[in-house]
Amino acid sequence: MLAMNFRGPYRVRAAHKPDPCIEHPDDAVVRVLRSCICGSDLHLYHGLVPDTRIGTTFGHEFVGEVVDIGPGVRRLKKGDRVLVPFNIFCGSCFFCRRELFGNCHDTNPEATAVGGIYGYSHTAGGYDGGQAQLVRVPRADVGPTLIPPQMDLDDAVLLTDALPTGYQAAEMGDISEGDTVVVFGAGPIGIFAAKCAWLFGAGRVIVVDHIEERLEFVHRYAQCEVLNFRGVHDMAITIKRMTDGLGADVCIDAVGCEASGSFLQRLTGVKMKLQAGAATALHWAINSVRKGGNISIVGVYGPTFNAVPIGNAVNKGLTLRMNQASVKRHLPRLIEHIEAGHIEPRRIITHRIPLEEVADAYHLFSNKLDGCIKTVLIPPGVSV
Repeated sequence: MLAMNFRGPYRVRAAHKPDPCIEHPDDAVVRVLRSCICGSDLHLYHGLVPDTRIGTTFGHEFVGEVVDIGPGVRRLKKGDRVLVPFNIFCGSCFFCRRELFGNCHDTNPEATAVGGIYGYSHTAGGYDGGQAQLVRVPRADVGPTLIPPQMDLDDAVLLTDALPTGYQAAEMGDISEGDTVVVFGAGPIGIFAAKCAWLFGAGRVIVVDHIEERLEFVHRYAQCEVLNFRGVHDMAITIKRMTDGLGADVCIDAVGCEASGSFLQRLTGVKMKLQAGAATALHWAINSVRKGGNISIVGVYGPTFNAVPIGNAVNKGLTLRMNQASVKRHLPRLIEHIEAGHIEPRRIITHRIPLEEVADAYHLFSNKLDGCIKTVLIPPGVSV
């Protein structure tokens, strides 16, 4: 099969690899119909995630058609079209029983924190991902969800990570009716977080970024206010001036470890790797929220040290919530929202690129060229 192949930082290519096969009775093999490049994939691409091995295939956002199943699979059959949550989870461990599917204890040998994730290095279990023609799907009776017959595949693929993560970002903010919500980051997750904040009762939504095309898009798509941080001297003071001197009720960090904005954070966290990323957006969130406010963190950071102003959070009496999205938990509600026309996920897709051109796709997405917001990869032989 043809698959994305990691050759080292900033070096990926399309290459032929052996087809995946059934390795365990509860496996399925899925022919990929759509896969996405996620902002989290860029952390791998840029060499920031430990134990990302040469030859790995990335891709934790994909949908496809079941072509083979193991003898233990009961809920799927060949020919089923499925969306596959990025979490690989068992469904029965202590954490899965509490619907913390991103924290499954049985699908990652390195399960100190996160469960298994497709295509996300050996720190997340070493599973190959879906930027390929075929992918092995473990625990196939638990994770994959049948795509409703009337649903567009472009909507379905965004239900595997981006939309549920944005939705959970808003949910973890514990938004009350009329709250002011500030979202740091106008990438796909931030865009969906802003859109979903209204569903939880927000009275005002402000999105912060520095890429004008993305700010213009989220302003239209999520009907929100926007703020370009390039024109801001002090983020906390600016947000307080916009909120009667108090600060936002809820701040969402939808950026993570490669944030722009602070030279020192970027130098120590991205260039020198002395921290687990540049926590600029998290600093802004803690300092811009009001006393007694809520912080929701869905931006991805590394598993090691980060210098964050925890003293400010304590003294302000903040509530911080964070986690990998439990995709499966959100799917029934999000499918309802899509079917009712409340959210059109596919509108954020700006580029559809053949899998054969994956190197160019990563370059374009990484450098935010050509107005790129979300890139979908189309495997050979699959119609757009």
